[in-house]
Amino acid sequence: MAVSLCGKRLLLTRSNLLANPKRHGYIVLVPEIGEDLTERNPLTRTENGLPEFNTVTIEKCVGAIGQQAAGVERSVRALEEKITAAEGGLDVIKDILLPLEEVVAPLETTWGVAKTLYLGNSSKMPTKSYMTIHERARAARRFKFNSLPIYDALQEAIDAKEGSFTSEENRLIKKYLLESKLGGITLDEPTKTELRDVMLNLTNERSKFHGKKEVAVKKFSHVIKDPAVMKEFPPSILQALAVDQSQVVKGPWKVSLQPFVVQSFLEYCPDRTQRWNLWQADTRKCSNHSDRGLENSTHLETIRSLRKRQAKLLGFESYVHMSMETKMAGSVEQLRSTLDELFHYARPALDNEMADLQKFANENGFKDSLDIFDVPYWKRRQFAELHQFDKEALKEYFPMPKVLGGLFSLAESLFNIRIVERTGVDTWDEDVRFYDIFDASKGTEPIAGFYMDLYSREEEKISVAGNSGWMVGIVNRSTVAKEKPLAALICNFPAPLYGKPSLLTIDDVQILFHKFGHALQHMLTEVHYSEVAGLSNVEWDAVEVSGFVLTSLLQNSDVIRSISSHYGTGETLPDLCVDSILKRHKHLAGYELCRELYFSNLDLDLHLQSDYWLDIVKKLYPQFHPFPLDKKDAHPCSMSPIFSGDWGAAYYSRIWSRMVAADVYSAFVEAKQTGQQSDVGLRFRNTFLALGGGCHPSEVFRRFRGRDPSPKALINALDINKASVLHGTEQIPILEQ
Repeated sequence: MAVSLCGKRLLLTRSNLLANPKRHGYIVLVPEIGEDLTERNPLTRTENGLPEFNTVTIEKCVGAIGQQAAGVERSVRALEEKITAAEGGLDVIKDILLPLEEVVAPLETTWGVAKTLYLGNSSKMPTKSYMTIHERARAARRFKFNSLPIYDALQEAIDAKEGSFTSEENRLIKKYLLESKLGGITLDEPTKTELRDVMLNLTNERSKFHGKKEVAVKKFSHVIKDPAVMKEFPPSILQALAVDQSQVVKGPWKVSLQPFVVQSFLEYCPDRTQRWNLWQADTRKCSNHSDRGLENSTHLETIRSLRKRQAKLLGFESYVHMSMETKMAGSVEQLRSTLDELFHYARPALDNEMADLQKFANENGFKDSLDIFDVPYWKRRQFAELHQFDKEALKEYFPMPKVLGGLFSLAESLFNIRIVERTGVDTWDEDVRFYDIFDASKGTEPIAGFYMDLYSREEEKISVAGNSGWMVGIVNRSTVAKEKPLAALICNFPAPLYGKPSLLTIDDVQILFHKFGHALQHMLTEVHYSEVAGLSNVEWDAVEVSGFVLTSLLQNSDVIRSISSHYGTGETLPDLCVDSILKRHKHLAGYELCRELYFSNLDLDLHLQSDYWLDIVKKLYPQFHPFPLDKKDAHPCSMSPIFSGDWGAAYYSRIWSRMVAADVYSAFVEAKQTGQQSDVGLRFRNTFLALGGGCHPSEVFRRFRGRDPSPKALINALDINKASVLHGTEQIPILEQ
C-alpha cells in the first residue's frame, strides 16, 4: 500500500458545481470620520444574534468605527471628570471599568467584523479601507490607557485593597496599569516628550526596514527552464511557480524570495548549485553585499538603539527586561535557564543527526560535505526513504469532511461540548459555514459560535503563500455587555474539485487543529470581562499553547485514524502511513530545535548587548550550527518579525508555548494509560480554555498540572534525550505515547 501511495499525484481543477464565481470588487474612497448611521446598523447585533455580513458596506464600517471610537473617547473624558469630582470613594469596578467595558464592546465587534471581511472577502473590504478602520480602533484603545486620573484611581485601589478583588478583577486592573505604564503615563513631561520622539522614530525606522525587505523580496526573480531541476517538486508547488498555468509540468518556473518559495525550493530541488544560488540570495538580501540602496543594517542598529532608549526611559534595564513584563517566562534568568536546558539536549542530538544525514547523502551519490542549504533536501529524502512517506499521496486519506468531523468529535468528547451547524446564517461567501457551540451538560442555549471559511478564493481572499490562516475573535465574551464569544476561522486550503472534497496534506491538518485550538480558547472562556476574555491579555509566550495542545493530539495514532479514510473508497489509513506521520516531528528534531534556539537567543542578545549585530552573530552562530557561517550571510537584516514586527525580544515565544503545550499533552498521555483522558480534557477546559487572560498562565498551568512547567516533556516528545546519554547527560524517563 505504501508503494502505491507514493506513485499518486493529482492536479485537479475546481468543479462547476462547487466552484465560486469570481466577484470583482471596487475600491471605495471613504471619509476619515464616520457619517451618521441609520438606526439599524448591520454591524451591531441582529435578531439571530449575528452580524449581517451580506449587507455590510465599507461606509457603514467606517461610520460605525468612527462613532464608536469617538464614544470611547467621550466616555474616558467623562470618567476623568467623575473621578476628579469624587475625590476618591469610587468603586473602580462598578464606576470605572464596567462603563469602559460597555462602551468598548461595540467598537471591538465592529473591528472584528471589518477584520473578518478583510481576510475573508477583500473585495468587500479592501486593504486601504481596513487600515483606516484598524488605525482608528487602535487609537481609541490607546486612549483609554492614556488617562492619568483613571490610572491613579486604579493604582490607589490596588494598593489599598488588592485582596478584596477577585483574581479576574486583579488581572483586569493590572492590565490597565501595565498598559498605561508602558505608554509612559507616569513620566514627567520632558521624559514623555522624549519617549514620544523615540516611539515616532522607532515607527519610522521599522517602516523603512519593512519596506526595504519587501522591495528586496519582490526585486529578485529567477526563471528555471530545465525540467530536471523541478522533477521532484509536487504538483501543487509546480503550479504555484509556473509562469504559464497551462504549462505547469513543462515550465518555465519563476522562483522568488517569498519564504514559502525558498523553503519549498530548498526542500525539493536536487541541483545543489541552484539551491545555493537561492539560499545566498535569501540570506544576503537587505545587506551591503547586495543592493546597497536596500541595506537594512543601519536601520537594524538604529532600531536596537531606540528600543534600548525606550526601555531606559520607562525604567527598565533593557528592552528584554521590559519585554518580560508581558511574558509568562517572567524573568530573563528563568528564560535563559529554560533555553539552556533545551539546548543541552538539542545540540548532541543535532550532531548525531547530521552524521547520519551525511552518511545517507553520501550513500545516495552526494560527494560533498553537507552545508545548511543542503539539509532541507536531504532531510526530506531521508525521511521519505526511511518511512515511505509521501506528503502529496497521503492527501487522499485526509478529505476535509472526514478531518473536520473527526476534529469536532474529538473536541466534543474531550471538552464536554456539542458543535452544531446552523443554516440560514448571513455570511460573506457561500462556502462559509456557521456553527454553534453548546455545553453538553448545561441548557439548550449556545455558549458561543464560529464561522468557518476554509477554502482559497482567487482575487477575493487575502492569501499569503505558506501562511497558516487566521483565527479572528469577532466578539469577546462579556457579561457586562451581554455578549457571547463569536469567532471566525479563515484559511486557504484547496477547494473541492470536480465533486471531490478538499484533500489536505498532513501540514494542512496540523494548521486546522492549531487554529481550532485558538478558537476554543476564545469561545470556551468563562471570564466576565472582554479585556481578559479568551486570548485577550494572555501573555505573549503563552498565546500559542492551546493551539499546540490541539496539534499535539495528532501524535496519537487513534486520533490520526479517527480523522482519516480514503476519500473515494473509505479505506482506512495503512498502519505504515500512521507510523510515518507519528515520527515526522521527531526527524531531525535536534537540528530544528537548535535553529529555533539560535534565533531566539540571537533576538535576546541583540536587545541585551551593545556590540555590533554581526559580531553577535559570529559569536552565537557556531554554538547552534554544525556548519561555518558564510562570510556574506546577513540574515538579521531581513528578520521582519523582530525588527519591523512586534516580536523583538519575544521571538522565543513559540518555543516557550511548545514547551508548555508538550507538558500539557503529557498529562493526556499519562491519562491514556488509565483511561482518564476525558477527565484531563475537562481539566484543560476548566483551566486553559476557561480562564483565558483572567489568570496568569503560570497559575493556569499550576491548576492544570499541580506544578510549574518543565522542558522535559518537549525533550521526550522530540525524542532527543537519547543522544545526550553519549555526552554524559542524564536521560529523562520516556512516557509511552
